[in-house]
Amino acid sequence: MDLALPAARRSCGCDAKTPKASGVPSGNPVLAGSKKLSLRILQDFSGSNGSLEKSSHPQGAGLQARAGEPGVRHQSGEGNVGRTEGSKLAALFEHPLYNIPIPEVTEKDKLFVVNPMEKFSLKAETLLPTGKTAYDTYPAWLKFHIGINRYELYPRQDPLMPTLLRDLATQRIVSSGTTSLPAPLPPPLPCFQKSGGTQLKLIMTFPNYGQALFKPMKQTRDQETPIDFFYFSDFERHNAEIAAFHLDRILDFRRIPPVSGRLVNITKEIRDITTDKKLAKTFFISPAGNVCFYGECSYYCSTEHALCGKLDRLEGSMATLLPDKTLAKRRSWRSPWRRSYHKSKKAEWELNPNYCAQVRETPPYDRGHRLLDLIDMTVLDFLMGNMDRHHYETFEKFGNDTFLLHLDNGRGFGTHSRDELSILAPLRQCCSIKKSTYLRLQLLATQPYRLSDLLREALATDPLAPVLAEPHLRALDRRLGKVLEVVGRCLARADRSEEVLVDDMGSRV
Repeated sequence: MDLALPAARRSCGCDAKTPKASGVPSGNPVLAGSKKLSLRILQDFSGSNGSLEKSSHPQGAGLQARAGEPGVRHQSGEGNVGRTEGSKLAALFEHPLYNIPIPEVTEKDKLFVVNPMEKFSLKAETLLPTGKTAYDTYPAWLKFHIGINRYELYPRQDPLMPTLLRDLATQRIVSSGTTSLPAPLPPPLPCFQKSGGTQLKLIMTFPNYGQALFKPMKQTRDQETPIDFFYFSDFERHNAEIAAFHLDRILDFRRIPPVSGRLVNITKEIRDITTDKKLAKTFFISPAGNVCFYGECSYYCSTEHALCGKLDRLEGSMATLLPDKTLAKRRSWRSPWRRSYHKSKKAEWELNPNYCAQVRETPPYDRGHRLLDLIDMTVLDFLMGNMDRHHYETFEKFGNDTFLLHLDNGRGFGTHSRDELSILAPLRQCCSIKKSTYLRLQLLATQPYRLSDLLREALATDPLAPVLAEPHLRALDRRLGKVLEVVGRCLARADRSEEVLVDDMGSRV
């Protein structure tokens, strides 16, 4: 398998500077006029003759894909596999707001340039089956990797998604093996602990050389984070990782790698096959007769915080690993709205209401869509109650002109009875949001596309369903309303709606 990185690398140049929102105060923060304006925009765009509750269909083709070409996947058609008539999720993905085409993907916009003649093989075979292309021999995880481009981690209605999620849930976990693939693909590795991080995570390897990040279950579905816990001492939840992937997809961000739930046999799929000696020493049988282990990490890796199965069965999330950093370098960025991670100190943004003005003057937020992408991430984090967004990553090859990766979402969905409004600080202080994001949020607040219903439907297909307790799903609708209220206040203060709703759709609608 020949994965060649193109020689040409794009500089960190960015687009035009993001318009600044007005800071003029208003006595009535949410005016009826601003609500009517935003509702009319949504109605006009959907072509629904004034009714948001009528069904809608795609208007205009999406990204045109060429059948059989490596790295190119269809945006529609076979992407509807597994959806049934009457599905709210299917109706959502058919809505015009979910069929806005991305710009044309050129060779320099692809994460990898692939040799179309090189086939993937686990054996010494040299001939392809009749009618097959080399691309057809690639496993789903490899197709996912080579499909990554400047604009999206994976396409809408991706025909690969059902296979990829099924592989995460069912592929046999192997102990070790040698590779039959030419460099630069790494050889398969046994099950071992992922270095770094505050809590235990494992990397699992499959027979087709795919790898996944396994986060084990630490809390039951109905447990809430105690009110006296600091955000930095909270548990990471396996079901939060699963729900975050589907929520990110429903919001049309598509910046979280695919995640599936899985019931793992601790004895056969971890203890008996690991070559990690440090991990192997931590297994024991509890007084109740259950198989337990705790591994090594910064927090919660001790006998008192051991992970125990029901006998030897343990739930966990399996997240598709991104391409190895030796093949596709990623850059880590400290979030401007990072919390202090201190029991008493506050971060600057918590003390300075005009903090966004400083951010707007600081690269890479002084031009292009980076600040708006960060506000997208803010919306995602607020909806799931994630206060632990201290860094984010981007693919280095694409410079500043690309999307943010929404990784490590395990501290989301910890509470449903209270909303952490401080998470919305970037949106509240900057008073800017992508027009497309705002219109989709409005759509998800309507009865036919209610956010909680959509996520409930998406999670129902996961092997560990029900993934979220009902109170968490109901909290999504409440929090969505609060996001729209913040934008409504910004629109009420602004001289022009364009100062708040930054047009990112242009002529592509």
